[in-house]
Amino acid sequence: MVRRVVYESPGTPADVLRVQSGGEPASPGSGQLLVRVTTFPIHPGDLMAIESADANALRVAGVEATGIVEAVGAGVVKPGVDVGSRVTVFLHPGAWSEYLTVPSEFAVPVPDGVGTDVAAMMLVNPLTVVMLRRAVEATGAAGYNGVFLQSAAGSSVGRLMTAAAEHHGMALVNLVRTDEGADRLKHSFPATPVVATSRPNWPHDVRTLVAGRPLTAALDPVGGRLAGDLLGLLSPGGTLITYGALAKQPIALHAATLLGNALTVRGVTINRWVATTSPEQRDWDVTTAVAIAEALGNAFVVAGRYPVADIAAAADHAVRPGKTGTVLVEFD
Repeated sequence: MVRRVVYESPGTPADVLRVQSGGEPASPGSGQLLVRVTTFPIHPGDLMAIESADANALRVAGVEATGIVEAVGAGVVKPGVDVGSRVTVFLHPGAWSEYLTVPSEFAVPVPDGVGTDVAAMMLVNPLTVVMLRRAVEATGAAGYNGVFLQSAAGSSVGRLMTAAAEHHGMALVNLVRTDEGADRLKHSFPATPVVATSRPNWPHDVRTLVAGRPLTAALDPVGGRLAGDLLGLLSPGGTLITYGALAKQPIALHAATLLGNALTVRGVTINRWVATTSPEQRDWDVTTAVAIAEALGNAFVVAGRYPVADIAAAADHAVRPGKTGTVLVEFD
């Protein structure tokens, strides 16, 4: 019997997700793999999809999971992929299933030095970092004495972005909500300044750290009032790069903020990356994401680990304020 994490209607993930059992694993067809999933991550985007589903229909949740190849269909010729190989399945709707029959191009081999925890987070978050770094570089914030900001810096993507910025010598100021979160992030990344937005005059603290250098980009997965505050900190011609919508409120923005400073608001998502990036660029970006997993494994933090039977508790933990890292769920 195959277990799957499903939902039948939109709503709060902890309320609507359940484990369904039934059927047997499907044999792979031509060009396909049968993968036995061991672990999957809960990303903010997964939860947003559950909350905003547009119809009442049974769906299997998730887009990323890691596991073992159980069978290989005819015509599959892919280095590192054979029965017994470890792979991470990426951008496959319904990935939170104990067995997946997927096209081989959806499966990325896991390098020998990458553990199961990192393998479960190997693609979505690092690919997001690849996209964000490319967007930051396009603004001129990288190099030429430029600085960029990022909010939610204690998140999984935020920590990876910090590690990448330090690795490549990019000047960054991190933002987190609380002093406690700032202390945790400083412990992991002592070379990168961090400001707590709970402080009453935190924008002044940011300006002091920037010290007059051009601040031409800000990365933000939150939205709402915070995004408006970030726009107010940008130098003329700067860009707010938004890649999430954790806040329920719309971005607070007065037209004068844009008109007076020629600012830009730009959205970045994995789905748009898939839709607009050439196959060659996607292959290169996936290779880069795997290299990030190999080189920066210590930046991949597990916030909590749950058996699939406790999916509601796992989903609740994934949205807990102050969470550091990614919640993982295991098929035991």
